[in-house]
Amino acid sequence: MKNQLNNEADNFEFLFNSNYQFLCLISLAIVKDKDVAKDIVQDFFVSYWQKRNSILIKISFRAYAVKAVKNLSLLAIKKVEKENSLFKNMSIQKYDEQEFIDKPNSRSIVLEALNKLPLKRREIFISAIINGHSYNEIAESKDISINTVKTQIKRSYTFLRSYLEKVDLRSF
Repeated sequence: MKNQLNNEADNFEFLFNSNYQFLCLISLAIVKDKDVAKDIVQDFFVSYWQKRNSILIKISFRAYAVKAVKNLSLLAIKKVEKENSLFKNMSIQKYDEQEFIDKPNSRSIVLEALNKLPLKRREIFISAIINGHSYNEIAESKDISINTVKTQIKRSYTFLRSYLEKVDLRSF
């Protein structure tokens, strides 16, 4: 059993080493983002390893991998387009800036809402929104993917909007 697992791992390592860069190029041609392409190919290999006993490849591994990576890349583009569409369609309630500043408790309520965010999410949100760092800068500094940054910021906005609607700043 142990020899079989070692043999499978060696075979997998060979497939990974001999196809990784090529598959990254395939994905990069579609998604136009090096980090996203790497994530997609890594996700493919993780999925392949997890399903290795149930996958029946009727063609070469490379042909199978290329088709899978192309499909995953197209799905990633659709996901980004959907997220962008959601961002555009989100209605951010507008407050008169001076009216907001004049209300003594409004700042503390916003700070309270920010403090209710999970620590890592709050750090990402503050880094992007308050400090003006780009998603790429945040991703590099935190050693996470740009998609993770986007997701965390989207979740922050959703939480903050929901929290502030419950508190209803207009009543102050």
